[in-house]
Amino acid sequence: MRPPAHPVSRRSALALPPIALAASQLAAVPPAFAGHQAPAHGRSRRTRALAIRGADLSFTPQLEAVGVRFSDRGKVRPVERILARYGANYVRLRVWTAPPVGYSDAASALAMARRAKRAGMKVLLNLHYSDFWADPAHQTTPAAWQGQDLPTLAATVRGYTRAIVATFAREGAAVDMIQIGNEVTAGMLWPVGELYPAGQPQRWAEFTTLLTAGIAGAREGNPGRHRLDVMVHIDRGGDNGGAVWFYDHIAAEGVDFDVIGLSYYPFWHGPLAALRANLNDLATRYGKPLVVVEAAYPWTLDNGDQLANFITSPDQLPDGAQYPATPAGQAAYFEALRTVLNEVPGGLGAGFFDWSPEWIPGVGWAPGEGNPNDNLTMFDWTGAALPVLRAFRPPR
Repeated sequence: MRPPAHPVSRRSALALPPIALAASQLAAVPPAFAGHQAPAHGRSRRTRALAIRGADLSFTPQLEAVGVRFSDRGKVRPVERILARYGANYVRLRVWTAPPVGYSDAASALAMARRAKRAGMKVLLNLHYSDFWADPAHQTTPAAWQGQDLPTLAATVRGYTRAIVATFAREGAAVDMIQIGNEVTAGMLWPVGELYPAGQPQRWAEFTTLLTAGIAGAREGNPGRHRLDVMVHIDRGGDNGGAVWFYDHIAAEGVDFDVIGLSYYPFWHGPLAALRANLNDLATRYGKPLVVVEAAYPWTLDNGDQLANFITSPDQLPDGAQYPATPAGQAAYFEALRTVLNEVPGGLGAGFFDWSPEWIPGVGWAPGEGNPNDNLTMFDWTGAALPVLRAFRPPR
């Protein structure tokens, strides 16, 4: 997710299928290879349904710095400890290469990773390969890397990834899963790795060269006996045609990865039925663990700060009649998400991450801005735990 200055633009950017990202080039191309069953590729990983239950806590250091505290049943605790007590076993942490002061860089992520490990949790590292927010509509090459040709940029990505993974391991916070890019539906490190450049052919070879370089660096930096799963993450949670189009292409390019990661926000990506159909098909096609790596649902339609929220009306919730924007409705929604994942064929519905459950008012998406996400949290605006946290419990 990338919160924009004007939240309404987020929906228009993400609702487009991959074809629409470059309509002039792709108008005649089908959204998927009809009937094609891509072979399972890469390393085989055993998994079980709901083995992964985590949350992105990247805003935590900033929130704590402005005095935000979190509590459960009246007792103040570090947020990762609260989640762990409910059964969460993963923390997701993003890294930007040169963000505004105080925002998520490698040092911030390392400090949170140590906290996660002390709480008995594993770490998913989310490398954006961008100075600040990256998503399907924004994949800006870090300023320090701009102007490099493809071989040079690939070497930079490989070395950067290797160094971060090795540093986390050396500092007692070995990475357990890593994302090579964030929502790379339209490529990464633009313009070199842009998949659908205006007026030009698609750049699958260039994009996957960079993707493969990041994967190689991650595995080189990982200690030999430590298990590191590599995730490739796009935003097509409710779009089976778009997801198949993407993963068929990277399979054809020989990309070796372990986990399929999908963002799924019902207000942008459709009802739970669309997610279910997509996950079931992807499991059958690729035989890889599937993680809903970004999920969120409102507990209120009110707004906690000066910036308009993403979700302001029940009409934006496709399953809203069954799951209203209340604490109880939010909790029921995540129970339904657990059911969808638990029923994916082959036990391949590996789990989910809630996106920024702690991002209550106090820190903006950028300096001087507000928070368009504050009614999608798992804590109320005083920092008190909501009933939805039960969704992190282990499966039976």
